Amino acid sequence: MSKDKLEGIIAASKINEFLHKKEEDKKCEKSIIAILAVIGAVAAVACIAYAVYRYFTPDYLDDFDDDFDDDFDDDDDDDNVFEDEK
Repeated sequence: MSKDKLEGIIAASKINEFLHKKEEDKKCEKSIIAILAVIGAVAAVACIAYAVYRYFTPDYLDDFDDDFDDDFDDDDDDDNVFEDEK
């Protein structure tokens, strides 16, 4: 074997290794992108479900606060009436 043929074989093997490494990198990148896409889809569905839940669920706290404020205001008025009568 001549030196030129040996150098040609070594160069071809280096090119082959380089191309093979790029293919492995692409497979890794594709799997990471797929995993992130699945996580994003699950997060989007969860956000939509939460928004629909909040839209259809009545807010009972607002009704409670209104009733509490009305009763509280009435009590203050009653206290003032008793002080005036003394």
